[in-house]
Amino acid sequence: MSRQDIFDGTEASDAYARAVRFGNQIHVSGTTSANAEGEAVGDDLYAQCKETYRKIGRVLQQAGAGFGDVVRIVAYVTDISQPEGFSRATVEAFKPSGVRPAATLVEISALFKPEMLVEIEAYALLPEN
Repeated sequence: MSRQDIFDGTEASDAYARAVRFGNQIHVSGTTSANAEGEAVGDDLYAQCKETYRKIGRVLQQAGAGFGDVVRIVAYVTDISQPEGFSRATVEAFKPSGVRPAATLVEISALFKPEMLVEIEAYALLPEN
């Protein structure tokens, strides 16, 4: 099987890839709304989720996949008391593909920077040839 490491220029360090495709599996690292300068894009949970899903969509595309191939997401939020922003952005990202991935939403005390409100991991499977 071949391995493809995928980068988008917003990785916090050179210790990891944004995503890895190995055979028909794609593992997207925990992704925030951070831009190339490391600044959060968006001031609220919804806006940050939208940007995070936009970034995830780009790396999935680079790996030859899309949201319709995602089977699982894991999201970490710093405040779970108002999950509507996460839910809304997730529906908007996945509804066009017609899939609903298995999902986990977990509250954590903090992310890499205090202004970051969400980090999302995604796992996708492509059909086997």
